[in-house]
Amino acid sequence: MSDFLLVHGSCHGAWCWRDLIPALERLGHRARAIDLPGHGDAPCPVEDITLEAYGDAILAAIDTPVMLVGHSMAGFAISAAAEKAPERIARLVYLCAYAPRNGVSLVEMRREAPRQPLLEAIEKTADGLGFTFRDSHLLDALYHDCPDGTVEYARERLCVQAIRPQATPIRLGTNYAGVAKSYIRCTEDRAIPPEYQGTMTEGWPRGDLYEMPTGHSPFFADPEGLARRLDLIARG
Repeated sequence: MSDFLLVHGSCHGAWCWRDLIPALERLGHRARAIDLPGHGDAPCPVEDITLEAYGDAILAAIDTPVMLVGHSMAGFAISAAAEKAPERIARLVYLCAYAPRNGVSLVEMRREAPRQPLLEAIEKTADGLGFTFRDSHLLDALYHDCPDGTVEYARERLCVQAIRPQATPIRLGTNYAGVAKSYIRCTEDRAIPPEYQGTMTEGWPRGDLYEMPTGHSPFFADPEGLARRLDLIARG
C-alpha cells in the first residue's frame, strides 16, 4: 500500500480528485487531496499567494513519505516541496503537468510550447493578479472526453488562479534531483500540448514514462485507468 497525496492544477481544488480517490482505495492505497492556498476550502488573498506558499501547504499535509501527484501547474508546486523537504516524498508523479527546470517559471515554459491552446480559454481578472477559465471554453479545453455533468460540476467550483506563482522562476538543486520521478502523458490533451509533455521528459528513464489516451482531466475521463497507472508506479 502507498500513501498518495494529490495536488490539483490551475483554478481547481481537491474536489477534482473526487473519482480517483475511491479508485485508488479499491486498489489498496491511501489517497487524499489538498487545496492549495486560494483554492477550494483554503481561502487566501490573491496578492499573498506564492509558489513557496504552495510548496509549504503541500509539506504541511505530509506526515509520512508520500507518492506526490501533481496535475498541470502543480508540477511546479510539488517540485518546490521536493526541493525543500525531499525526505518527505517517496516519488513525484507528474500528471500531464509542467516538469520544471531550475531558474525557469511556468509562464516561460508555457511560452516554449509549440502551441498555445489555452490563450483563448483564459482571461485575466480586472486587477491583473489572476486569471479564470472562460465558460465557453471549459468543455473543449479541459473536459471534452469527460462524462456528462463534468462541466457543470466543475463550473460551480472553479476559482481564480493567482498568476504570481506561475510567473516565479523555480529554484531546484540537488534535493529535487535526488527524488524519484514519473510522468503520465495524456495524448489527447488540449491544454498542455502532448508533444511538449514529451519534450519536458526527454532524457527521463523510459520506465518512468507512462501514457493515457485522454484529455487534460484523466481523473474525470478515466479514473480507473489513472488509478491503475498510479498503482503500477507505486509498485515500481
